[in-house]
Amino acid sequence: MIVGVAFLSLLAQIAIPVPGSPVPVTGQTLGVLLLATSYGATLGTTTFLMYLLVGALGVPVFANGGSGLERIVGATGGYLVGMLLTSALLGYLGGRTWDQKFRTALPAMLLGNALTFGLGLLWLHQYTGKDWAWTIAAGFTPFIFGEILKIAIAGTSLPLIWQFVQRKIS
Repeated sequence: MIVGVAFLSLLAQIAIPVPGSPVPVTGQTLGVLLLATSYGATLGTTTFLMYLLVGALGVPVFANGGSGLERIVGATGGYLVGMLLTSALLGYLGGRTWDQKFRTALPAMLLGNALTFGLGLLWLHQYTGKDWAWTIAAGFTPFIFGEILKIAIAGTSLPLIWQFVQRKIS
């Protein structure tokens, strides 16, 4: 769990500000995709919950060295809560070997990102009170290319790793 929290914290520091948006592009979603499926539902969800708790208590684990409860209840909170739920979902699917084959890993990763961004966008819209056009432009559109890349990385690397592991075991 400690290694997972450290991994998420490190990836959160890969943060690119999006002009006009309170939400930066970060490596956190890649961390969630990789950890949740490989850790399983219980450990993956608990690890992300621990990450949130550590950040809420003031340890600078969030994007740009951020911390505090405001990060969880503020504009980016929906994405963080979405990643918590995604950890549970992808951990569940990983426990059913969805991360071991390309044809199931990629859709699982896409489903996880849809959950993260769906909740993130709803929360951002409510928190800012801005219209949906702004919400989509500030909270989704700038992230599309990066998320496709992250899904491709996680959705292809995990099946390859599993193939390697299974060859070594047999």
